[in-house]
Amino acid sequence: MIVENALTVYLKRKYSKVLNFTQMDEVVPPKPQSGSEYLLYLHIPFCEELCPYCSFNRIRLDRDLARDYFKALGQEIRYYADLGFNFTSAYVGGGTPTVLPEEIALLLGDLRKLFSIRQVSLETNPNHLTDDIVGVLRDGGVNRLSVGVQTFDDSLLKQMERYHKYGSGREIQDRLTKFMGRFDTLNVDMIFNFPSQTLTMLERDLEIIKEIKADQVTFYPLMVSDITRKELAKRFGPISYRKEKLFYSSIVSILEKEYIFGTSWCFSRKNSMIDEYIVDYDEYVGTGSGSFGYIGGACYANTFSIGEYLEKIKRGKFPLLAKKDFSTTEQIHYDFMMKLFGASLDVSKSERKFNGKFRKTLWKEIPFFNLTGALVHDKGLLRLTRKGRYQWVIMMREFFTGVNNFRDICRARIIGPNDCLQK
Repeated sequence: MIVENALTVYLKRKYSKVLNFTQMDEVVPPKPQSGSEYLLYLHIPFCEELCPYCSFNRIRLDRDLARDYFKALGQEIRYYADLGFNFTSAYVGGGTPTVLPEEIALLLGDLRKLFSIRQVSLETNPNHLTDDIVGVLRDGGVNRLSVGVQTFDDSLLKQMERYHKYGSGREIQDRLTKFMGRFDTLNVDMIFNFPSQTLTMLERDLEIIKEIKADQVTFYPLMVSDITRKELAKRFGPISYRKEKLFYSSIVSILEKEYIFGTSWCFSRKNSMIDEYIVDYDEYVGTGSGSFGYIGGACYANTFSIGEYLEKIKRGKFPLLAKKDFSTTEQIHYDFMMKLFGASLDVSKSERKFNGKFRKTLWKEIPFFNLTGALVHDKGLLRLTRKGRYQWVIMMREFFTGVNNFRDICRARIIGPNDCLQK
């Protein structure tokens, strides 16, 4: 664990610097480049209740406000259509996108009318696995439905404050079983390394995944912002990475017999769209309050204030809050992390993309990961080894933790530093 612990410390420092947005307010929107393929991310920040471990931009559902928000979101995607973007895929996340099924139906219809959409992935919660809502999503062209389950263990569900909202582990299992096969891919979102989780709990979760023959399962390590970490510690005890590697090894050993790696933490029975669209798409546009986009070597963030978001859209403006232009070195490091998170990287392609600077820039990193046994060279590709997959779990955990910390900073500007959980 020496390498893994050192990697964690190093990455915390690195991402606290990289994810420091230098341009705030009055950000000029990006423009599409001819021949580039883009994904559209749409953020729905409303939830019926808020989970204590979640660091995403979300608030409790206000139906009237949510209806206004869906209308504004439809207008924002039209702004990008007017700029000339033609998205081939869409990912609808949250929050809980299905809180207002009639609104999500209209939004999905707009996507099909405006863009050459080939596939749509959408998130939901177990209580929304109903015939009516699933029918709306299928009619709207959703190919991949991702269900936030986190665990089937009743004691953990109660600690997470999900039991009273979504039912027991058995009830959730039955719902998933009923709707398995209704979509090209039904993904089950899980969490491991929760403070009070045991290996026995995790292994039972894995057995249930196999029993229901889930099309796909994404096992995220617990990733929380610094503020959320403190809140969880008060409720459930301190978060530690001491058990994380053991948990991950168990996940891999149990699932790899029946599933293939989509990423280091996503396992699929067949090739299909994954949660981490940033692996499959070099560039993507983020829409909705608190969303992120990555275009032309720059990261963009929308305003985290829903009121400001609605007002800007009403005035015909893009709701952009901040921008960070990545240096060529930062872009290369970003690509190195993201592509290998998806298991392999084409070195020649990366060299062409960065005008021959790829390997020169990574003159320390590639040999280091070769030395630790994380990478192998295979016919022009860099591939992750079994050991390397866990190291990339650490990298992505720390990257998304850095993103979560930026979210907290932005929310603190709106609601004050002591109320960033928006409860």
